[in-house]
Amino acid sequence: MTPFETRNKSTQIKEKIIKIFLITASIISILTTFGILFSILFEAIEFFQLRSFWYFITGTEWSPGIANSKFGAVPIFAGTFVITIIAMAVAIPIGLGSAVYMSEYASRKVRNALKPLLEILAGIPTVVYGFFAAITIAPMIVKAAAAIGLEASFNSALASGVVMGIMIIPVIASLSDDVIRAVPDSQRKASLGLGLTQGETIKNIVLPSAMPGIISASLLGLSKALGETMIVVMAAGLRPNLSINPLEDMTTVTVRIVDALVGDQAFNSPATLSAFALGLVLFVVTLALNVISLTLIRKFKEKYKVNTL
Repeated sequence: MTPFETRNKSTQIKEKIIKIFLITASIISILTTFGILFSILFEAIEFFQLRSFWYFITGTEWSPGIANSKFGAVPIFAGTFVITIIAMAVAIPIGLGSAVYMSEYASRKVRNALKPLLEILAGIPTVVYGFFAAITIAPMIVKAAAAIGLEASFNSALASGVVMGIMIIPVIASLSDDVIRAVPDSQRKASLGLGLTQGETIKNIVLPSAMPGIISASLLGLSKALGETMIVVMAAGLRPNLSINPLEDMTTVTVRIVDALVGDQAFNSPATLSAFALGLVLFVVTLALNVISLTLIRKFKEKYKVNTL
């Protein structure tokens, strides 16, 4: 066997090993996802054998700690979505604006200084954000609401949502900056050469090209907001409250899951098993959001390709 054939055979063996490793990693990832799903599903089914599934998804009262306990999850999911919407309303404009500035307007020196600062924000523990929300933001909201004649609770969805949005800003800004910078310079130069201003180029060329990546970054921020617990506990409270008033206290799915699992009830009690039912619904909601976002990204890519032909 010639040296060339020996080396070629050795390369083929290495490629096969790498391929097997990658296939194994993919299978482990898929099996882990199904393992998580089934571990939640079986316990959730046991809960729904004890309590009505229909009341769980439509009921408006959550009171697991009393004799005639009720498990209506609508107030919990309402609080989850109110706080998440507030967080995304804060994070997306500021995060995307920061990304556009760093990638299109800032000098290299300024960008090299700003991006590490944003990434430091992403590494701050959520309990620190919770202290910031409870000690600083919440009193400010109470005073601001009182100044205009409104009553606000010290545990409010607004305080939790604002701070949660601040926590998400680095994720959206950093990822959006990367995808905006990945847009080819040739597109910018062609647009400027046709007489468009820099602002028009960003609006009509750069952002549409980067939109799939921006949507993905926003989706990651949304997932982080849906899964956040500590900020909600410290700033929004534990009371299931069916309200859309952001100045009131309310809670989220993840907080109720933690509260159910750390209680002193038996594991097979409805109060404890309700955590798995909440987790299952949250899993389905998150999966639906992922499917919708991927569909939108695919349609946007097809539309953009058509428009650029």
